Amino acid sequence: MSTLAIMGFLMVIVFMYLIMSKRLSAMTALMLVPVAFAIALGFGPKIGSMALDGIKKVAPTAIMICFAILYFGVMIDAGLFDPLINRILKAVKGDPLKVIVGTALLAGIVSLDGDGSTTYMITVSSMYAVHRRLGIHPLILPAMAIMQNGVMNILPWGGPTGRVMSALNLDASQVFVPLIPGMIAGTLWVLFVAYRLGLKERARLGIIKLDHAVASEMAATASVDADADNLKRPKLFWVNLAMTAALMTALVMEMLPLNVLFMLGTSLALIINYPKLSDQQERIKTHAANALPVITMIFAAGIFMGIMSGTKMVDAMAKSLVSVIPPSMGPHLALITAFASLPFTFFLTNDAFYFGIVPILVKTAASYGISPAEIARASLIGQGTHLLSPLVASTYLLVGMSGVDFGEFQKFTLLWSIGTSIVMLIVALLLGVIPF
Repeated sequence: MSTLAIMGFLMVIVFMYLIMSKRLSAMTALMLVPVAFAIALGFGPKIGSMALDGIKKVAPTAIMICFAILYFGVMIDAGLFDPLINRILKAVKGDPLKVIVGTALLAGIVSLDGDGSTTYMITVSSMYAVHRRLGIHPLILPAMAIMQNGVMNILPWGGPTGRVMSALNLDASQVFVPLIPGMIAGTLWVLFVAYRLGLKERARLGIIKLDHAVASEMAATASVDADADNLKRPKLFWVNLAMTAALMTALVMEMLPLNVLFMLGTSLALIINYPKLSDQQERIKTHAANALPVITMIFAAGIFMGIMSGTKMVDAMAKSLVSVIPPSMGPHLALITAFASLPFTFFLTNDAFYFGIVPILVKTAASYGISPAEIARASLIGQGTHLLSPLVASTYLLVGMSGVDFGEFQKFTLLWSIGTSIVMLIVALLLGVIPF
């Protein structure tokens, strides 16, 4: 293993240790750890350019998330989600078990668009007030959202599948369709986890009897202001709903870049709901407190990724991971790829894995009679865990909107997410989609 590879793995380990042990915040660790390792490797003079390259790559995402938080913050203030929350409350009747399972189902439905950021924004915006009012453990909401999104991330338009299909010149019928039973099993696993966590929360909290007054109070808690009632715009409900539906439609159809869509949407939302300039400024000021921590972490992640790429640590890590596979294990390379996809997609970006490593694995597997499609399917198994990686920008949006600590969130969710990948792998193996 090369020095660059060793330092790359060590850097990721040090980073994970520092944030999980709460020695440093995720933001500071994302910046300071790679800088320290780059200096140790002799890249000191190039740190600035490498970091700036990384920042440029994440800037569009940061802009999108900033304005998405502002947009949904304004919609929450205006009361757009109050009817939905009240309906949910009526259906779940104060039962934490039903709330948690419902959250997982909602995340699954919203995840059909293949975009993690959209899933998190809609799921958290819709369910946060309900979870908070019932006193459900704060880590459960983001855990359900990210676990379900991890399964649906395998959709051809979700990103990873598109990457591997383009890298290997395959189509959806060869890669995605055979994995559908595994995705169904993964979804059932997420619902099982939701049920287990729901039972624990029901035992801890009991079933709360909610009358109409309490339901109204819970709907009001969706706003971050003490003067929530003054911010409600019930007469504009249908206008706001139509505007949000149009925004989501334009997002799915990719009519404009995501960041531009949310910038325009935020402008319209502010003007329509709060015509006075002073009210608009107050809304921006209020929700900027939610947006700023998320944006700073995304830019910090840009530095982390920029230095990993600029120093070629990512390339060295990829080559070293492939080289450790002994020739005797060649006939089982598809199974090895499936297991290896968990750390691969956690420590590396999807681009680095699917464009850098998977083609190498395919070439090696060909000599053992393993088809490119089988390797492609195996490489997607790790998506059940991938979204917990510190290199995934949308996860910072989820953490920020849910108001939880990144390290605590990883510790709480990681084993359950690994379980998702294992369940999908078992089904794929039993059906022969991935050979032993």
